[in-house]
Amino acid sequence: MSALPGNRRRPATQPSGRWRGWVVPIAAVALWWLAVRTGAGKSPMLVSPALVLDTALDQIATGKLWRAFGASFAREFAGFTIGTLLGSLLGAALGLSRVFQRVAGPGFNTFKQVSLFAWIPLISVWFGLGDTAKVVFLSLAALVPVVVNTCDGIRNTPAGLLEVARVHGYSRLQTIVSVILPSAVPSIFTGVYLALIYSWLATIGAEYLLVAGVGIGNTLIDGSEHFRMDLVIFGMTVVGLVGWALNAVARAVERRLVRWRGA
Repeated sequence: MSALPGNRRRPATQPSGRWRGWVVPIAAVALWWLAVRTGAGKSPMLVSPALVLDTALDQIATGKLWRAFGASFAREFAGFTIGTLLGSLLGAALGLSRVFQRVAGPGFNTFKQVSLFAWIPLISVWFGLGDTAKVVFLSLAALVPVVVNTCDGIRNTPAGLLEVARVHGYSRLQTIVSVILPSAVPSIFTGVYLALIYSWLATIGAEYLLVAGVGIGNTLIDGSEHFRMDLVIFGMTVVGLVGWALNAVARAVERRLVRWRGA
């Protein structure tokens, strides 16, 4: 008796789609190893994957990686938290108050057009070149996307929902808490997600451009100054992996949020 169509299963030999993302990285490493192995790349700057792996193991065994990562992540977390909190408050004020929008909106629109790295000279004068300046820089990186998405989410609340709240006699506070903010949650989360990614990228820039200290950015600087491409590639790999992990965590939270809203 043949199986019913609804009971058909995917053949065991069919590859899972989640592994397709590994094709390009594995191919790139294979080509890199082949270029070094065959001598196709004669530049001393082209180091072998084995040397990069040895450097990674040394950084882990000596604790240098954990000290650098801990310092960078502490700055990233502080800047992200400050920028997200201030951005949420400013975005909510812009979205909820037409008066505040008219007064502060043009100024913020001008502010967000200034390149993030253009603020470094001013920040260095006001806050010095240490960790305080770096955290302020990261806060600015997180601030803008949170403000923009929070404001847009609030202002784009469906008119039908607002009408229902009016018909049921909701007060202004009840409308904000029960209608506007829940409707704006997806947009607010997008802003927080972007702030998380932008603040991590800004962390490396701050460590690279401001006074060097313990951090992943300093690892890259040390590798560049001593012409150690193995250390540079190791640092770049760490930056990429941390960014990937932050993205994966944010997506997992987003999926839980979607399920909660659908419940």
